[in-house]
Amino acid sequence: RKYGDSVDDVLAWGKESAARLAELEGADDRADVLQIRLDMLRADLTTCAAELSGARQLAAVDFGARVTTELSHLAMGKAVVQVDVVRRPDPDGLLLAAEPEPVRFSRHGVDDVEILLAANPGAPSRSIARAASGGELSRVMLALEVVTSAGDVPTFVFDEVDAGVGGKAALDVGARLAALALSAQVIVVTHLAQVAAYADRHLVVRKTDDGHITASGVVVVSGEERLRELARMMGGVEDSNVAMEHAKELLGQASTNRADAAAAVPGR
Repeated sequence: RKYGDSVDDVLAWGKESAARLAELEGADDRADVLQIRLDMLRADLTTCAAELSGARQLAAVDFGARVTTELSHLAMGKAVVQVDVVRRPDPDGLLLAAEPEPVRFSRHGVDDVEILLAANPGAPSRSIARAASGGELSRVMLALEVVTSAGDVPTFVFDEVDAGVGGKAALDVGARLAALALSAQVIVVTHLAQVAAYADRHLVVRKTDDGHITASGVVVVSGEERLRELARMMGGVEDSNVAMEHAKELLGQASTNRADAAAAVPGR
């Protein structure tokens, strides 16, 4: 009764117990085999981690230089971006040939990767989260996305990306946003006509007040209405012939630049 309700149950229990006993008695042999297997996998892991880390070190230099160049077109000509690739010591980690002691590893390798920004000459390089203001952070993000153009993110939303920017620099910001829009949907909140002129679709947020309730709505502007909106954004007036001509010239220039950028992309 202790080992089953029938003879068959007792025999089954005896068979399972004998198999379990044999497994336990051979545990030492299996542990040795598993240790050999573990050492082989650890050696393979160390080789792969070293190759990945080396590739990251090379890519970091090129990537930082390209983002820095991109920022020079976004009214941040003095800023320098660096990609910091470092390893952290861990006594239980992997021992790489170039390291005097084992380093920490994870499913992503042995490196901690951080993007650093020196916003002004002589300023120390710090994490972007601490070194960049709101407008600078948006522009750095824009530069990063234009350089990578990975296409993994379907939609980007930029606010204050043109903060502290005007004139030709604003045109450059608009052109870079248009370049990013070739591979993703880009939504930009802006008060600059130079940036808005590059949009494929121009939307305006308008507030209405009937004396009792104030409401906001979004409308799409096109044709003459868009020209009047651009004129208003540039000079505060929308019924000036000079402002309308300026808006028309700005929109034509942006359309030409956007078409040239699209033609330069393979497959478009």
